[in-house]
Amino acid sequence: MAASSTKQFKNICVLSEFQYGKYKEFVQAAINLGRVIAERTLHLVYGGGERGLSRLVSKAVFTRGSQVLGIIPKAMKPLVCMSGPPIGEN
Repeated sequence: MAASSTKQFKNICVLSEFQYGKYKEFVQAAINLGRVIAERTLHLVYGGGERGLSRLVSKAVFTRGSQVLGIIPKAMKPLVCMSGPPIGEN
């Protein structure tokens, strides 16, 4: 068994563009994950898009006061649908 470390995470990355559709339990799970991330005062890095579960996580983190950074590679920008304002820093 590995020795325990005193280092703590400061950032966490979530990438999930899963279109949850009829799976409403995934919506609540994503929101709960965002709540826990914010409660632990972690910073979130996510895929930056407007759709999918990672967007729900980012909203939950941001509304609870933690830092959020959305990443969209230049090559992907034309493919990303953004009808609303970005969450956090992009």
